[in-house]
Amino acid sequence: QVQLVESGGGLVQPGGSLRLSCAASGSIFGHNTVGWYRQAPGKSRELVAVIPFSGNINYRPSVKGRFTVSRNDDKNTVDLQMNSLKSEDTAVYYCYRIVGGVEYWGQGTQVTVSS
Repeated sequence: QVQLVESGGGLVQPGGSLRLSCAASGSIFGHNTVGWYRQAPGKSRELVAVIPFSGNINYRPSVKGRFTVSRNDDKNTVDLQMNSLKSEDTAVYYCYRIVGGVEYWGQGTQVTVSS
């Protein structure tokens, strides 16, 4: 089993920044695909950014140039630096990790962008 715990959400004004972090623990092995999704009220969950176990990082077009995803495999963490935040970025953000072909999800952290 793998456990994921997100941190760093909160309330920020438009144009501000937040940094989300996701710490993984448990039976982690191999090269994992990791990333972040988000879900706004009344909407389906959508991909924000993903770092595949091989290949290029992918970003949702609406966050490209504003968000940066990074990983530290020594610490089993994945971060999401969010800059120039907009009201439409308001959502619950979930980290995920694929280990041995199994998807694991965090509990989610709320990000609210509002003046």
